[in-house]
Amino acid sequence: MNELPPPDSPAPPPSTEPGRWQRLGLRTQLALVFGSLLVGVTVLMSLAFGELLRWRMEREVSASLHAMASNAARQLSEGLFSRAHTVEVLAASPELWVQGLDSPGVGALLNRARSLTPSNLWIGVADAEGTVRSATDQLLVGHDVSDRPWFEPGLQRVHVGDVRASSPRMAALLAPPADGAPRRFMDFAAPIRVGGLTQGVLCMHSSWEWVRETMQTLQQADSGDRQIGLFIFDRHGKIIHAPGDSLEPLQALDQRLPVAHTVSADTSDATLLPVQVARWQDSPQSFLTATVPLQAHNRVTAMGWHIVARQPHDSAYAPARQAMHQVLAGGLAAALVAAVIAWLVARRLSQDLKRLARAANGIDGSGAAPDIPQLHSSREVHRLSQALRGSIAQLRSANEAMERQVRERTLQLQQANAELEHQARSDPLTGLLNRRGFDFQLDFAMALARRSGRPLSVLVIDVDHFKRINDQHGHDMGDAVLRTLARAFRMRLRESDVLARMGGEEFLALLPDTTADAAVAIAEQLRELLASTPMAHGEPVTASVGVATLRGTTDTAATMLRRGDEALYEAKGAGRNNVQLQR
Repeated sequence: MNELPPPDSPAPPPSTEPGRWQRLGLRTQLALVFGSLLVGVTVLMSLAFGELLRWRMEREVSASLHAMASNAARQLSEGLFSRAHTVEVLAASPELWVQGLDSPGVGALLNRARSLTPSNLWIGVADAEGTVRSATDQLLVGHDVSDRPWFEPGLQRVHVGDVRASSPRMAALLAPPADGAPRRFMDFAAPIRVGGLTQGVLCMHSSWEWVRETMQTLQQADSGDRQIGLFIFDRHGKIIHAPGDSLEPLQALDQRLPVAHTVSADTSDATLLPVQVARWQDSPQSFLTATVPLQAHNRVTAMGWHIVARQPHDSAYAPARQAMHQVLAGGLAAALVAAVIAWLVARRLSQDLKRLARAANGIDGSGAAPDIPQLHSSREVHRLSQALRGSIAQLRSANEAMERQVRERTLQLQQANAELEHQARSDPLTGLLNRRGFDFQLDFAMALARRSGRPLSVLVIDVDHFKRINDQHGHDMGDAVLRTLARAFRMRLRESDVLARMGGEEFLALLPDTTADAAVAIAEQLRELLASTPMAHGEPVTASVGVATLRGTTDTAATMLRRGDEALYEAKGAGRNNVQLQR
């Protein structure tokens, strides 16, 4: 049993031993307090700034990936439509087929059509029983192709086949690709009808290289060193295109479409991102993945493809992490400098306090009081606040420098996107508009003409025997001739007219407020101007021109251009170097 202490026993005296913090000097305490405070502020500001920068980078990367996939989808859609339209136009020319599917004119036209588009490996005409009657370079003439996948659909309607490997028979006839890879191509076929009866099928084998070149050009123009890749998946979710040599490994891993659809294409809403984080079979890391379905121009070219752009997650956010580390390192360095300054400033205050303590210890019982030194503590506090403001100014300077860097990068991205858009709408050789830019101007002009009821005409211009110039003088001379033609046409046309190069030696001129007669007169002037313009190779150059005008408010751009193409074919058939008006 414990004994109780006596009631009168005194309480133990309080401990006078100073604690660990109290044993530290004033200079050390101030240095630790201010240093710790600045370190905490620096860490918080770095984390907040890093999160803000990561969010902004996420928006920019998302917009960039989605824009790249969308641009690829648009160009592929235009390429598919252009090739399908070419086959349809050739097959729908009855005056070409009335003399027979194997007439000399058919063979010449097929060879010329293939020369206009190098990616067209083979163009042939088969009769209704499946026997090839005419073809480029006479390949497969006399062979039975009724078992080919394009023949039966091509008898019924315009047909576009999915990408496939070349048949052994065709592979043996064509030269192998330069890289030694198996040749792949797409089939474009259309029925040949004369007098309402189906006479045969026109088929064009287009090399898959045009798709690879399109994707590679977009990827090289926009990805830089950001490790961005562009892929194509078919309607079944199987991969059919991958950059470099990664297609076969991905196919071996059975890589499927990683993202079924995009969340949103509206990058103005911060809550909706046009990309998702997805896993791919060929890498353990995550990828930012944007998926855009191929928007077909019509049902014929509705392939069901999906264009996918991906970028490694770590690569996308590397600039944000690097910037956050730089801000954190700068802030910690500034905190260290501020702690040293605080220690130096506190030394003066500590000396004053020591002097005051010595003076107080000098008081004795005689009543004589020593002189109290005059202290300047308020001035020292002021200096300390100045040091603190200097540290904060350093942090603010680092923050502003980082914001300037972010603005500069954002401006560079905007300039790159603007340059990409300009390149997508212009022809690099002549500086004129390309087909995409011309289509935009044509749609606008047609809408204006329909509302106002004013006339609108278009000229389809094709340089005569241009292949002969390339063959005899080289492609550099051919390019110089095209540039000279473009300058001459621009000088003659009005400021309101729109001139574009469609590729090769074909040009289009859009003539607002111009009737058919006036358009024919302008076409004659252009033809005469071209014939009299001196060329670098020393020989005159002529051109054939087809003229088409808008017919009523229900006429479309496609039909008007088709009439212009038909008029051009009539001009070519009439001996070239002449102008023909639409029928």
